[in-house]
Amino acid sequence: MQTVRLALIGFGNVGQGFAQILLERGDSYAETFGLHFVIVAVNDLVRGCAFNPNGLDLKTILQAKDLSALPDGAAGWNALEAIARCNADVVIELSFTNLQTGEPAISHVHAALENGKHVVTSNKGPVALRYAELSDLARSKKLQIGVEGTVMSGTPSLHLGMELLAGAGIRRVQGILNGTTNYILTQMEGGASYADALADAQARGYAEADPTGDVEGFDAAGKVAILSALLMNSPLRLDQVDRTGITGITKADVETAKAAGQRWKLIGSLEKSPAGLTASVKPVRLPLEHPLANVNGATNAITYTTDLLGEVTLIGPGAGRLETGYAIICDLLSIYRSRL
Repeated sequence: MQTVRLALIGFGNVGQGFAQILLERGDSYAETFGLHFVIVAVNDLVRGCAFNPNGLDLKTILQAKDLSALPDGAAGWNALEAIARCNADVVIELSFTNLQTGEPAISHVHAALENGKHVVTSNKGPVALRYAELSDLARSKKLQIGVEGTVMSGTPSLHLGMELLAGAGIRRVQGILNGTTNYILTQMEGGASYADALADAQARGYAEADPTGDVEGFDAAGKVAILSALLMNSPLRLDQVDRTGITGITKADVETAKAAGQRWKLIGSLEKSPAGLTASVKPVRLPLEHPLANVNGATNAITYTTDLLGEVTLIGPGAGRLETGYAIICDLLSIYRSRL
């Protein structure tokens, strides 16, 4: 049995979802994979910091509103101090996403690698903006970075593309990469106006009070940049992704597409050709026979077009507390099962 010590930087929905999974399934993972996952440190901007080198009690940290007030509290530690001073084998970086600068997550990932710790993150910022640099640093330290949760949450789109389809010759990637916009477009096809569909998405927690990142395509563009860096070995700036959101789609547009046997979807796309790489996020009218056309609601999907297998489509959840928490499990198993 191998004990794997973990430090969580950020303890919001994803961190709590991950801790809940360990609470409920940790014994099963130990029995099945021979890996005993222990959270030794948690640092959160709002809840403070707790550290126990032998492992924190999962029920206690899930219930605590102030981690620093616990017997295991480490009130004086900020995130970088927690990364440097704790005895974790893996730092799980779950701070807030910033697609403009990538901070503070880039600094957290850099510090973890410099301190000899593997990194797992669901944070799009470091991966979209600095993946090549960070992965080079990881290789130089003989460490690994797991990033499955940055695209399609716990649905293993990146493992599929980077590992299982790596030898099939991926030429094109198309995906419904944002559940909020897919939900809104589905509601509009059912007769709702854009404003009503957005309000419904906000009421259900699919959209933020300021939905700009979703509806204008910024979130999906970040994921396209990630796919480009990981699958095409071609880092992109976000301004290199041709981006158009869904705010200009009207009920009349939806009805016109329906009458033509088509359906609007916000599609993130990458394609390699002799002329180079093209990347975009834009609303597209898909024929109903297209594999992505019938993916409705808040569900995500991705289609890989390959030389050897043709089209391969994966459909699954693209967000959620437990769903993204599972992406962390997926990366941890990938790191450590290869070492057993």
